[in-house]
Amino acid sequence: IETNIDIQDLKPPIRSLTHFDLELIQESKKLESELPQKLSQHLNHSQAINSSLDQQNNKTVNRQNGQMVPETNIEKLIAQQIQLMSQQLQLLGNNHVHTQHSLSSETEPTQSKSSESLSQLAPVTNTSPVCSYNEWDPLEEVIVGTVDGAMIASWHTIYRATVLPGQEKQIDNLSKRTQKQQLPYPEWLVQEATQCLEEFIHILSSEGVVVRRPDVVDYSAPYSTPAWQVMNGFSAANPRDAFLVIGNEIIEAPMADRGRYFETWAYRSLLKDYLKAGAKWSAAPKPQLLDKLYDPDYKVSEPDEEMRFVITEFEPTFDAADFVRFGRDIFVQKSHVTNSLGIEWLQRHLGDTYRIHIIESRCPQAMHIDTTLVPLAPGKVLVNPVNIDVLKLPDYFKSWDILIAPEPDRTPMTLYDTKVISRWVNMNVLSLDEKRVIVEKSQKSMIKALENWGFEPIPCKFESYYPFLGSFHCATLDVRRRGTLQSYS
Repeated sequence: IETNIDIQDLKPPIRSLTHFDLELIQESKKLESELPQKLSQHLNHSQAINSSLDQQNNKTVNRQNGQMVPETNIEKLIAQQIQLMSQQLQLLGNNHVHTQHSLSSETEPTQSKSSESLSQLAPVTNTSPVCSYNEWDPLEEVIVGTVDGAMIASWHTIYRATVLPGQEKQIDNLSKRTQKQQLPYPEWLVQEATQCLEEFIHILSSEGVVVRRPDVVDYSAPYSTPAWQVMNGFSAANPRDAFLVIGNEIIEAPMADRGRYFETWAYRSLLKDYLKAGAKWSAAPKPQLLDKLYDPDYKVSEPDEEMRFVITEFEPTFDAADFVRFGRDIFVQKSHVTNSLGIEWLQRHLGDTYRIHIIESRCPQAMHIDTTLVPLAPGKVLVNPVNIDVLKLPDYFKSWDILIAPEPDRTPMTLYDTKVISRWVNMNVLSLDEKRVIVEKSQKSMIKALENWGFEPIPCKFESYYPFLGSFHCATLDVRRRGTLQSYS
């Protein structure tokens, strides 16, 4: 709460009267006015009691020794209690008068000097360390992932459904290897990706953004539930997949990948810090990830068929990276990790304040929306022309500029030939505000397009991060952006 009242103007003994104080004072005045009448009633009643006791020889039972002893005169006791009550009420009334006088003599002059400050007693800013409603408000704080301790995934049910045609044999060979032994990422890949991260973090810090990092955890440790077990985890490279920030709330996603079941452990220290500082920390129901969640007969959909996915509707699951925020409106795609139950859970959790819209992707390998639909500023959205039928975009975008993403540039380092990441990773940018956008340095076509659209691209070398299945947007979680909740439809 921010006011213009000088704290020195308020004397230490003085405090504001609460609702309880006022009720107590009113009750005391009522009792004072009724005191003479009640005293007379009590005296008359005591006289009657004494008269009755005199007829019984003024005797009663002493419970300590069982003997019969004379009782103290009741009339005298009642009179003493009433006198004590009267004194207490008088003291309370005097204190009330003194408090009123002190407040009127000390506080009122301060109020007259700063009459506008009283209207600011309600919070006017969000003091939570977590606050982000969209993808383009000025970025103030961000979590950047780490590749330290990264492991090659040892469970491949979802990866089998998301590799591009022609890569089935590679994934089969990889699965056989990881079933026999753990495979950490080669050290040279980790080092090159770390260099990319250092340059990226330097840019963020230079632009005034606070950067937070996850803990390094042991992803090589095997783990299990009563129903299944895996050889190892993956990494903390991509916080965007695991967490969704909506306003002042961080939501843990119920991820469908068994190999990422404990991925959020690397962020626990940060989450606890944010919670203690005032943020909301929620988690969707932890999924069981039983075999019933995965379709054993899954086949890639034909172009004229309804889109199929490897996960079923057995329980709610989603990756946070399948959602993208436009203020009060949130867009999501169903994918091989996000099902209808997961989307429905989030809508009920958020309530009527937010509206979730489903975007239909034409990508058979759909997983994560940030290479398909990327908002860059109010009224400007970057669209993948292959994954989305632009003519079938929701009416929400009627007044928006639809920016068609340029064809990705092929470079020696993009790893497109190994198909470990979508070739449309050139869309996986991070906006610092409505103008500045961090983009892959080698993607000249995207840089030029952003300039033509009125943005200020900030090139950064990041291709060596691709083997860890992400780029700028995936590798970050924008914890705080300077802005308010609005509707942009």
